[in-house]
Amino acid sequence: MESLQAVKQRFGIIGNHIGLNRALEKSLRVASTDISVLVIGESGVGKENIPKIIHQFSHRKHSKYIAVNCGAIPEGTIDSELFGHEKGSFTGASQTRLGYFEVADGGTIFLDEVGELPLPTQVRLLRVLETGEFMKVGSSKEQKTNARIVAATNVNMQQAIEKGKFREDLYYRLSTVEITLPPLRDRKDDIPLLFRKFASDFAQKYHMPSLRLDQHAQNLLMQYRWPGNIRQLRNVAEQLSVLEKERDISASLIRPYLPDMGRQVPALVGNTSKESDFSSEREILYKVLFDMKSDLNDLKKLTLDLIKNDNSKSIQEKNQGLIKKIYGEDDALEELPTEESYDVVPVNMNPSEVSTSSQIDKYQYAETIEEEETLSLLDKEIEMIRRALIRSKGKRKLAAKELGISERTLYRKIKQYDLNDITTD
Repeated sequence: MESLQAVKQRFGIIGNHIGLNRALEKSLRVASTDISVLVIGESGVGKENIPKIIHQFSHRKHSKYIAVNCGAIPEGTIDSELFGHEKGSFTGASQTRLGYFEVADGGTIFLDEVGELPLPTQVRLLRVLETGEFMKVGSSKEQKTNARIVAATNVNMQQAIEKGKFREDLYYRLSTVEITLPPLRDRKDDIPLLFRKFASDFAQKYHMPSLRLDQHAQNLLMQYRWPGNIRQLRNVAEQLSVLEKERDISASLIRPYLPDMGRQVPALVGNTSKESDFSSEREILYKVLFDMKSDLNDLKKLTLDLIKNDNSKSIQEKNQGLIKKIYGEDDALEELPTEESYDVVPVNMNPSEVSTSSQIDKYQYAETIEEEETLSLLDKEIEMIRRALIRSKGKRKLAAKELGISERTLYRKIKQYDLNDITTD
């Protein structure tokens, strides 16, 4: 077995970080076996070097080595690419095609971005890993392959499994041995070495003097988080080599080439798409329901104040904002109970002096506070639409705006719940 330094020189690997050395050591140890390997690391950390090392130091080094970017192949054709297809199996299949697993028989196949594989393809891949058998698209004949599989991903596999985007059994089958490559921000001491190597390569490529970093520029590079890792560092070195006339690079010269330098926050890795578990209509419905609950609590408070106090006019003036919030238009204030519409019972009055029938008649509205609220979303939705239409006097445009939905959606709901008798347009 070659020394670690010799392997680095052979494959152009720069750095002395303990995590990097550990990854290379594990690669050399598993190379002589046929077990599956899963390489984990952020995008741009150099995961493609690991399967090359494993292949070159295995007994398969004289056979085929095929690297496949699973994320770059369309979902509709990935099965054909990996396993091949028979002539006439689908539109455009004018001839039989060999798949990567058939071509790589006896060698090594590297599945980059394996976390992007669609679920049906994951099932076929699991079959290959377990038995070495596969079938071409459009064929009923089983075929054997002796290809060794090395996979890599920058996706958080545990999260992908929880979301149902990756099979758990396939993950455990692929990750017999896991090799993790550290991000560049954890390899601060390696950054000047890598930059010097890239600067030398581009100087030779473009026939110009090599770049030289002063101490402040080196410190700046080491402080930067490098969300794009080694790939981003290489791009920065190439830009500086081509665009800058000065060969002595200072911190002020290099700073414009580092985006978001002032925002020292971790880079987000993985799927960042904003997925919602609810449709937009359901989210709106829940929002309106919470608002209704808040309005109901405010109404209870206002009603309780009206019962306990003997001056309804002062209550109206004191809670004018709350009343407008609950009842909407100013005209609705006229509908509120006043001193003339009901008798106020003094607080110090003996309850025995008030007849039971009088209490029932005069404070019937207060009893609704204790009624159990319905939890049916359908009933709540119908009630909200009805209230909005009544409040807007049947004007659908105003009602839709108040509900926070489109007019088209409101028209559909009105027709669905047979509320046409409330509308005027």
